[in-house]
Amino acid sequence: MGKEQNMAKGILEQIGGKDNLKRITHCMTRLRLLLNDDTKADYDKLKQIEGVMGVVADETLQIVIGPGTVNRVSEELSQLTGLGIGEDAEPEVDNLTFEEQAAIKKENIKRKNKTPFKNLLRRIGNIFIPLIPGLVASGIINGVANFAKNAGANDEATWMQILLLIGSGIFTYLAILVGWNTAKEFGGTPVLGAIAGMFLFNPMLEQITIYGDALIPGRGGLFGVIFAAWLMAFVEKYVRKGIPASVDIIFTPLITVLLVGIVSLYAVMPVAGLVSDGITNGLTVLIDVGGVVAGAVLSGFFLPLVMVGLHHGLTPIHAELINAYGGTALLTILAMAGAGQVGAAIAIYVKTKNKRLKNIIKGSLPVGFLGIGEPLLYGVTLPLGRPFITACIGAAFGGAFQAVMHTAAAGIGVSGLSLIPLITDGKYFSYFVGLVISYVFGFLFTYLFGFKEEMADGI
Repeated sequence: MGKEQNMAKGILEQIGGKDNLKRITHCMTRLRLLLNDDTKADYDKLKQIEGVMGVVADETLQIVIGPGTVNRVSEELSQLTGLGIGEDAEPEVDNLTFEEQAAIKKENIKRKNKTPFKNLLRRIGNIFIPLIPGLVASGIINGVANFAKNAGANDEATWMQILLLIGSGIFTYLAILVGWNTAKEFGGTPVLGAIAGMFLFNPMLEQITIYGDALIPGRGGLFGVIFAAWLMAFVEKYVRKGIPASVDIIFTPLITVLLVGIVSLYAVMPVAGLVSDGITNGLTVLIDVGGVVAGAVLSGFFLPLVMVGLHHGLTPIHAELINAYGGTALLTILAMAGAGQVGAAIAIYVKTKNKRLKNIIKGSLPVGFLGIGEPLLYGVTLPLGRPFITACIGAAFGGAFQAVMHTAAAGIGVSGLSLIPLITDGKYFSYFVGLVISYVFGFLFTYLFGFKEEMADGI
């Protein structure tokens, strides 16, 4: 029996069996399980399963497994239970996972994360998390193609055109995918949400004049798509209440699409356009004017946002910055948070004599360099406490440098060293130097002030 099968069987046993499992889903590193009865789960025994890096319980049980492995464990659980991955239509609440030492902070974090704004960000995260694999693959392909183009490759060559075609596919139709996931997240029919995305990005909009001006395809960006798709789900539920079941399949979607289509053109696009412009212009001004200070603050406080699981809520902002300016300067700044954590982990590895802690760091560092920071966050810096703070301080130095150098990324979904091919205007080296700065300062602050051997007791 393989490792993933053992993990799936062990997890299923410790959550109360397949009858207690309602929904299976996962992101890049975490397995998320929605249970019928949370009291049947044995969290202590879950933590002891080989391969499990951390566990936390909230409305959703999350288990840190790591990239790659989480996909296979999810598939094994799906086969054992008969549940499809993400099959349940009820919205999933994205939450945290910690190592054993972080478990005592669980209840405080749970209370803090109940605000409507944080719940909204989690829902936005749930919309984009399923898209991450496609965004990563397409972003890297696009980055490699553009890197080759900047190096002098013929951009009219067939192989180049094929790479650009493959790499741009998800970005060309991203609005449709976001609309689909939004409707699903809010309990509506996914295809109606996809239609909402089609409304707002259809080239035929240029032929329609409203309020004296021709409409602009994509006006309002993904913010508009999310709102229009949510409106689809809301109107669909409301209309269905008054439609006889015998004709529901005909009139409910018909009325929903017509109403939301008109409202989207006359209200959603103009309002979402103003919101989108305000956010993108505001962030650009903040980074340009704030410079060193803005870069340091944004990067220094990003790890806490990751800690509470809300970082995916920034995805539509990155997408809008790319749409408006051809790159997101925010992403390169925030990417320094993971780099600061890598430096902190290296410092701990050098200082500690704790073999288990060293093994956790060795297993987590490779993906940490590639921008996947959850294993280090939940397995090392957060449980130890002070290294989490020194990692944030190291990140602030790198973020300040990125702001001064005006680096930006043309794609999203990756971070760390993996982001280098996506850097715009040929500033690959500047971005890399920023990473090194975060590595170095994360290391120095942690080595000098952030870690003592007694912190590793009990790891």
